[in-house]
Amino acid sequence: MYSPKYSITNKILKNIGVIEACREVIINAPLVPAYEKKFREEAIIRTVHHGTHIEGNELNMTEAAQVLKGNPVTARDRDIQEVMNYRNVLNYLDYMGKDDESKGIITEDIIKKIHSLTVEKIMPSDQCGAFRKTQVVVKNSLTGEITFRPPPAIEIPYLISDFVEWLGKADKDDIHSVLKAGIVHYELVRIHPFVDGNGRLARSVATLVLFLENYDIKKFFSLEEYFDRDAAHYYDSLRSAADGELTNWLEYFTEGLAIELTRIKEKVQKMSTDLHLKQKLGGEQVFLSERQIEIMEYIQRVGYLSNKAFIDLFPKISEDTILRDLHDLIKKGIIKKEGKTKAAKYLLR
Repeated sequence: MYSPKYSITNKILKNIGVIEACREVIINAPLVPAYEKKFREEAIIRTVHHGTHIEGNELNMTEAAQVLKGNPVTARDRDIQEVMNYRNVLNYLDYMGKDDESKGIITEDIIKKIHSLTVEKIMPSDQCGAFRKTQVVVKNSLTGEITFRPPPAIEIPYLISDFVEWLGKADKDDIHSVLKAGIVHYELVRIHPFVDGNGRLARSVATLVLFLENYDIKKFFSLEEYFDRDAAHYYDSLRSAADGELTNWLEYFTEGLAIELTRIKEKVQKMSTDLHLKQKLGGEQVFLSERQIEIMEYIQRVGYLSNKAFIDLFPKISEDTILRDLHDLIKKGIIKKEGKTKAAKYLLR
């Protein structure tokens, strides 16, 4: 049976320590519930854009966001389809993460399904979710040099079967979920089971591992952004494991998640405004409306909110409605009021 080779280095231990600490803060931050929808939508856009851009998609972040909203964008049909497909993959991962019947087990059929969604309307239908029957190579797009030659096509069914068996037996008590996700990512890239779409498949299945093992971390993160920011480093790290030794790759992979979660943790802490707020409110998390979130963001950006700014912030909302939102925030102990009547200012506590 497949057995990955790697060592637990100090760097890996440090990265996992950071990941665990960030995870705890993000999950328990007092104002997180109010921002969950916003953070998840941002993560989806970043994941879809960077997850396709690293493969050569020419859409920028704004254009990708417009495609996800269903708005027209002037671009290559393939680029638009890739973005739509990646969004469909994320929907599927979200569904699988909640599906009790799957029992959290990743099967060969699930791998094929993710590939089929990834390349729908891009590859011939008979190649979507079907293992390749031919040899392929990976070339440097600039020099034409062959940088990777995956296993022969005849070996793929056996390699995947062996790999899936290991995956089903790799208990999270024996191997940390983040390491497991990194191994899955690399091994699917190495096997290269399909003619095209293997990189997106590998990243998606690795994400599914995290989702299934309670490391979805509210789905606020995007490893794809980390990979795409320095694609050369990403591909070099994958190639470093060509001899079967995954340690260097796992150091890179865990560092990426640590960096991404640290950034999110800091953002969540800033949004929470007061790290002791949860204790002040008797351990309860705070739930805010969309309008109250906009009020909070405005105060954080400007420093305070005054009555005369109401019309700019909410041109179609009555002053009485905004005042009710503000009074609710005061009651929850999140903001305070200084001054009286029209000259009042609302500040964070």
